[in-house]
Amino acid sequence: MTTTLTDRYLAATLRSVPTARREEIADELRASIADMIDGRTADGVDTVTAEREVLTELGNPAQLAARYRDRPLQLIGPQYYLAWRRLLILLVSTVPAAVGLLVGGIQATVSDNPGGAVGAGISTAFTVAVQTAFWVTLVFAVLERIGTPLDLPDWTVDQLPDEPVDRDVTRTDTCAAIVFLVLTIAALPWQHFQTVIDGDRLPILDPALWTSWLPVLLAVLVAGIGLEIAKYRAGRWTWPLVGVNAVLDLAFAVPASWLLLSGRLVNPDFVDRFAWLRDGGIDIVARVSAVVIVLITIWDVLDSAVKARRAAR
Repeated sequence: MTTTLTDRYLAATLRSVPTARREEIADELRASIADMIDGRTADGVDTVTAEREVLTELGNPAQLAARYRDRPLQLIGPQYYLAWRRLLILLVSTVPAAVGLLVGGIQATVSDNPGGAVGAGISTAFTVAVQTAFWVTLVFAVLERIGTPLDLPDWTVDQLPDEPVDRDVTRTDTCAAIVFLVLTIAALPWQHFQTVIDGDRLPILDPALWTSWLPVLLAVLVAGIGLEIAKYRAGRWTWPLVGVNAVLDLAFAVPASWLLLSGRLVNPDFVDRFAWLRDGGIDIVARVSAVVIVLITIWDVLDSAVKARRAAR
């Protein structure tokens, strides 16, 4: 089946509107586009050119979807909103992590406190994210208030996705999540057989856990791959998937945090090889790691619930 520009335009518009209204809006918008194209072809314009002109006149699908949702692109003004959002997402998704890693790496090299270096990196990343969001928003708000033109290129139909994507869960996101899970699964046996300290094989995790908790954590990670596949097949978050995701998150976070805080996760022989770990560093690493696990778990559960609620509207 040939995908037309109209199909691509509809898909780009509908992915941002409530699921319950998608069919209604699709029928209405497709009929309007067809009528506008017919009007131009009646004046002698060929169909292909007429379709491009009509879609260009309708404008950016994100702006059209906002009108259908009765939620104007606001906060800093509709003229600047999409540019602000794109820039903010780009900066917040890259700059804080890069700066946090840099600061953590420097701290680890200049001090004998790797646990403190991890905390410094996380704290710096959070501060940079907040500062980035504040200053980018402030700059765009000022530009909007004084009426400074951004001179951005006009939207054209050439910017439409190549294929209609009537889903909230993309193939790229699914593949990235599965790759991460596979690497995590592979890392557990790898650290047991391949970690070498001063010429000796020395697992990082306590080998005794292979007869208890590590198989359980591996099973949870494998189940996570199944969840990613099920989520991709569904095309969006659903409440049953949110429930399964919450169970898997807790099934991993609770034992991992308990093992960390009780001192049972890391191999005692590994700890004994490093003075800073023996002198209390392992406790700092354990507490910081447990906090990170808890925060990630809370964020993941809440994020999936918000997406399911949005898809169900």
